[in-house]
Amino acid sequence: MPARRAPRGDPPHPRLRERRRRVRSRLRAAASAFRASAREPQHVARLRRLQRRARPRRGGGVTGVSLAGVGVITGWGRGVDAWPDDARRAAGDRAVVTAATPPLDGERFRRATRECLLGVAAVQATLDDAGISREAIAGTHTALLYVTAAAYGSSNRAFIAAGEPGSAGALHFPYTAPSAVPAEVTIEYGLRGTYVTLIGGATVTLEALAWAGRLLAEGACERALVLAVETFAECADLFARDRRLLSRPLTEAAACALLVLGARPIEIRAGDHVSDMTARVDRRVGETLACGPLLALALARASGDDPWTVTGRWRGRTAALAEA
Repeated sequence: MPARRAPRGDPPHPRLRERRRRVRSRLRAAASAFRASAREPQHVARLRRLQRRARPRRGGGVTGVSLAGVGVITGWGRGVDAWPDDARRAAGDRAVVTAATPPLDGERFRRATRECLLGVAAVQATLDDAGISREAIAGTHTALLYVTAAAYGSSNRAFIAAGEPGSAGALHFPYTAPSAVPAEVTIEYGLRGTYVTLIGGATVTLEALAWAGRLLAEGACERALVLAVETFAECADLFARDRRLLSRPLTEAAACALLVLGARPIEIRAGDHVSDMTARVDRRVGETLACGPLLALALARASGDDPWTVTGRWRGRTAALAEA
């Protein structure tokens, strides 16, 4: 039989009651923060910790960003001018609008996957838009942040479903990793700076843009490439099962933005609506997952609008870029 608790004596001192109240309050706040973080992808929580810990560049001065160039390749063609006015109408019965494989020369590219070739070509399109050479971004002062939600699925599907004996050999296995695309980009352009791979949709791309801004503010790099690639054709039957979750058409795309130091500090915040720029991209291009925010930057750059008003939505979460 359990022992009875001794009766309580005099009530605790007022200071002790206040101390207990503060401890309970801190414990409730910690538990709430833990539950919130558990609902977020791990990389998002890590990004938030890095953002809180980041410090401005020593000596003050400019700590914002500027958009130096944006390159886009979609299933509709290269550049913003290739987009139709209405993607759904232009796609017709097509559930997936497939992007043409860039014709890149070299033995290394002969065995590279489509998403790798699209990523390399998107970076070149960005350099063309910015008017700089590839030598200008080579070295340790250029950061590369790569985002995708689906591109690695295509290479994995092709690898697993290869029918001919020996066609799914060890030579092609490394291309099934999500990091294969940024790896090809770093090799092709000689990038040796900060290198990050993120998995997710449009909101994760916004996180990458904000993170690039923090890297520039800290002096961790002089310029940052934010690259996103999405391919769907190889897994079209799998995406057909998610018709209620993903709008149509699914448009393959590769987009890259070059950020440098500027006068516009940016950060990511929770959003409650889709911006006009993002809605225009969705209407003209279709569903592009992680590429959406970068396509919106390209459209804003082409039309002369403010590029830092884009929003993104992924797995029920809406986020927006805002001035810090």
